[in-house]
Amino acid sequence: MNIYVIMKRTFDTEEKIIIENGNIKSDGVEFIINPYDEYAIEEAIALRENHGGEVTVITFGEEDTEKELRTALAMGADKAVLIECDDMEEIDQFSTSTILATYLKDQKADIIIGGNVAVDGGSGQVGPRVAEILGIPQVTAITKLTIDRDKAIIVHDVEGDEETIEVSLPVLVTAQQGLNEPRYPSLPGIMKAKKKPLTTLELDDLDIEAEDVKAKIEKVGIFLPPQKQQGKILEGELNNQVQQLVSLLKTEAKVI
Repeated sequence: MNIYVIMKRTFDTEEKIIIENGNIKSDGVEFIINPYDEYAIEEAIALRENHGGEVTVITFGEEDTEKELRTALAMGADKAVLIECDDMEEIDQFSTSTILATYLKDQKADIIIGGNVAVDGGSGQVGPRVAEILGIPQVTAITKLTIDRDKAIIVHDVEGDEETIEVSLPVLVTAQQGLNEPRYPSLPGIMKAKKKPLTTLELDDLDIEAEDVKAKIEKVGIFLPPQKQQGKILEGELNNQVQQLVSLLKTEAKVI
């Protein structure tokens, strides 16, 4: 099987978000593979182990993203591709999906796997947009995947329930939590990853003009949510507490 994984580099979920001059400060921040993409990488490796073939991890990002690609290779992926972009502030889901799909359209993938969402943006758009551009079926938020010859049997999460879908290959799926348990890179895997092929491309290599992938979304502003106010404890008789609560809902919360 020819398996491709769409990966994104994101802030470590333990990092504190700091806004500076209207942008998220990234200096000195630790980056990781987007956690949902780890499920995608693990599933791709498991598919290769069961059906043979090759796993290629692809990402669109800055030069430093090579570190996360090497981690994916250490987990067990066979190849990695980095499409470089120096200014990630100027791209959006449209830009990313168009660039990834342009690369993937000539790769003859049997299955493309991505994370259901990225923990930074949380839009869940890139995978479905890539499938739409490529003209192949898509199933999002999957929790089980079985390949039977030229078709896939997929269990899809539907907000507390699930449905089973049968679809022909090629197909693009996005991985939900519960699909598997991602493996940790082993020491031998880390050593092997240093010798595995990692290809670096630029937009010119894909015959893409920057103007053709210009962001469709304009960023108006970035801000942190307001700090939670300290709670209040109502005291006295029950009737007094009810009166205090109603008064607070009117004057402070302004919900009634």
